[in-house]
Amino acid sequence: MSNHSHNEHSAQHYYEGDQSKLYSGVLNHHFGHDVKSSESKKQVGRIWKVFWILLIVTVVEVVLGMFFSHAMPKGLLAFFFLALTIFKAGYIVAVFMHLGDEMKNFLITILIPLTLFVWFIIAFLADGGFWLHMNKTSPVRGATAQQEATH
Repeated sequence: MSNHSHNEHSAQHYYEGDQSKLYSGVLNHHFGHDVKSSESKKQVGRIWKVFWILLIVTVVEVVLGMFFSHAMPKGLLAFFFLALTIFKAGYIVAVFMHLGDEMKNFLITILIPLTLFVWFIIAFLADGGFWLHMNKTSPVRGATAQQEATH
């Protein structure tokens, strides 16, 4: 037997003892409010709005993938999927991580570095592609590579 001395108000007691005390407020989002109040109905309406928007975007993605993927140019299809995915990700972050309710300064603090990071990745991929193309097609580099191969 363990010789733990726990008083009834210690955090250890909550984890080893009565779990209902630990989780008693987790699902109580209507504390002090009636479930049928206008505030509760507004919150439920917001949840349904999020559901329908995400459902519509997902259905558009599935329809694009199933019926139009063979008929559209791959670049255009990739652009649509990327745009819809970024929209969904941004919407989910704004709603479920509550960034949509935050101040503009906080949003700018997150979005500007993210935008610069994405630009950084695209710029380096483009530069690497150009360097690879230049290396393969340059007559000077090609001749040097051929001379080294023959020696």
